[in-house]
Amino acid sequence: MLGSPIAHSLSPALHTAAYAVLGLDDWRYTAHEVAERDLAGFVAGLGPEWAGLSLTMPLKEAAFAVANEVSPLAREVGAVNTLVSRPGGGWSADNTDVHGMTRALQEAGAVDAVATSGQALVLGSGATARSAVASLAELGARRVTFAVRGSARAETVAQARHRGLVVRECGLSEVSEVLPEVSLVVSTLPGGAAPAGVLGDAPDLVGQVLLDVVYAGWPTPLAQAFGDAGGRVVSGFEMLLHQAARQVELMTGRAAPVEAMRAAGLAAMGHR
Repeated sequence: MLGSPIAHSLSPALHTAAYAVLGLDDWRYTAHEVAERDLAGFVAGLGPEWAGLSLTMPLKEAAFAVANEVSPLAREVGAVNTLVSRPGGGWSADNTDVHGMTRALQEAGAVDAVATSGQALVLGSGATARSAVASLAELGARRVTFAVRGSARAETVAQARHRGLVVRECGLSEVSEVLPEVSLVVSTLPGGAAPAGVLGDAPDLVGQVLLDVVYAGWPTPLAQAFGDAGGRVVSGFEMLLHQAARQVELMTGRAAPVEAMRAAGLAAMGHR
């Protein structure tokens, strides 16, 4: 696992649990503090025993420069979170965040929620929002609203339109006006950046789903308020879990033991 900062990451617990169940006793997964400027040198120094790398901020864009091939999905969302060693040398780049988000939302019943209105609300418009766009398109959304402080990023809007979604924008202060029209909300904002007040008077949200990509300091004020209003809330831990499971499959070639990974991750966060 590469990134900076990295000490908080749950990924080592998730991957290590998977290796134990799969009987990969000689496999290790460790975290390394790597700044963006140091990524190329770090990767160049790795030997053939390395099967893969997970990448978090601020490396998801820098990773394009060290990849020998890039998946179409990673190109679309403009972010790489996985590098897998190729048999002939070099690295294949991919993005498993979209898979993680899609699986988390499917398990939460978001497919039915999206089918109800076809509309989704995304808080933010950065790289994680682009993963959300890809996921929402897979789930059958037809319209997406980006709630941002200024203007939505042009590349994110273009991606959504390329996916066939009708796009509109609103300010974070207007979220409460948009909520009644949507069935699914995805917050891609950092922890604390989406305060509970963004929901306004917290209308009845029964039947609506929120995925908050944050998993530390749970529940976030937004998640607490959404749940209090009757909505179904999905923690970013579920997205993290499923993206890690997909990484395990890419790196080992075996099906990931998702439930064992979930238990290990919850234990690492101090939950029973």
